Amino acid sequence: MKSKIKTYNPYSNKVLNEYNIDSENDIERIIHDSHSAYKDWKLLEVNNRSKLLDHLSKRLHNNIEKYSQLITKEMGKPISESKAEIEKCIFLCDFYRKNADELLSDEIIETEANESFISYDPLGVILGIMPWNYPFWQVLRFAIPTLTAGNTVLLKHASNVTGCALALQEIFEASQYPKGCFQTLIVNHNATESIIADRRIKAVSLTGSEKAGKKIAEIAGKHLKKTVLELGGNNACIILEDANLEKHLDTIVKARMQNTGQSCIAAKRFIVVEAIYNKFLTEFTNKVKSITSGNPSDEKSQIGVMARKDLADTLEDQINRSIKNGAIIHFGNERHNTYYQPTILTNVKPGMAVFDEETFGPLAAIIKVKDKEAAYAMASNSKFGLGTMLFTDDVDDAIENIINIEDGAFFINELVKSDPRLPFGGTKNSGYGRELSREGILEFVNKKTVYINK
Repeated sequence: MKSKIKTYNPYSNKVLNEYNIDSENDIERIIHDSHSAYKDWKLLEVNNRSKLLDHLSKRLHNNIEKYSQLITKEMGKPISESKAEIEKCIFLCDFYRKNADELLSDEIIETEANESFISYDPLGVILGIMPWNYPFWQVLRFAIPTLTAGNTVLLKHASNVTGCALALQEIFEASQYPKGCFQTLIVNHNATESIIADRRIKAVSLTGSEKAGKKIAEIAGKHLKKTVLELGGNNACIILEDANLEKHLDTIVKARMQNTGQSCIAAKRFIVVEAIYNKFLTEFTNKVKSITSGNPSDEKSQIGVMARKDLADTLEDQINRSIKNGAIIHFGNERHNTYYQPTILTNVKPGMAVFDEETFGPLAAIIKVKDKEAAYAMASNSKFGLGTMLFTDDVDDAIENIINIEDGAFFINELVKSDPRLPFGGTKNSGYGRELSREGILEFVNKKTVYINK
């Protein structure tokens, strides 16, 4: 009898579905099909591959309600945000449909040869290990450029969004991608090492925790496989004295509370200069208090539930440990099963769990600092390096300080977000490599030097 996994609705705690875990024979068949598909897929012209994105985009558009409901049921995202996630995936399709041919075109290099250039050739079968928090977007931002470059893709998705994983495979197949181009593996973590070790797997892309990233990097390194790692974040949101709160407060709150705070790029440490601290705390708290919590399937809900009970347990533990070290509950901190009330902690300092660790959930940690120089120094006081956001009216001065931000992204008067047109990724313990834009589509290619004399 095959082993099974179950998916649950985190709001109702009811079982949604039950799935068979792939056997060793299943895994072998799936990898074989992916490798076989690659042999023909790589030979297609880029334009012939990318035009299938039109079919993919239309399918997402025509079924947005269906896919949004699936996301919300499996991981508890407010339905309005699930729809926004699908819309962003459509934008992603359109970007690579329009630009892939140019992004992958040979780069001519002038040398003594009659002709010399860089050819961007696909690598083969690429394994994607993806998280639950953006179950469509995280997968597609990896898969679409990777497939369009001529590779084939195997997806090992988080088990609690297995329905989304299988829906994604169905979407690619219904969009006329050849059999084997995109397949889902339903496997436990203990099967991952043997999959990565398989000679037909050429590289791995992981979006997940720091712990998972270290493990996958270790396994892949042992087998000399390339990796792209998009790991955790502890993003700083700097509020300077001249920040225009009237203009930007909604953005600042959204930077923490969207997706019920379950985002690697969310604002997690609010670093506020003392001259504006009291004003900011008052206005920020009033805005957080006004957030509507409820059934994530309700269009009016702005905060749903956390995706699993153990995730809420972890957040509660981080908050409790920080309180023991001197943090103060300014607002919130009520919890019921997977629901966690939007919460604000003050008197937060380095050394506390909510300062040092990545926090996943609707928690804002507020840190008071003396001035701008102290704010920049505090922002860099982190082992993570995914992104920093800064709110100020002195944009010229902010630009002068770009060099002082060690992260993979620096957003001025805007929340950190991913965009198909811009590279996305981190530094330090937030990982390495880039997704999206030109950098993303070139991560899993052989940058081949071609030198021709006649």
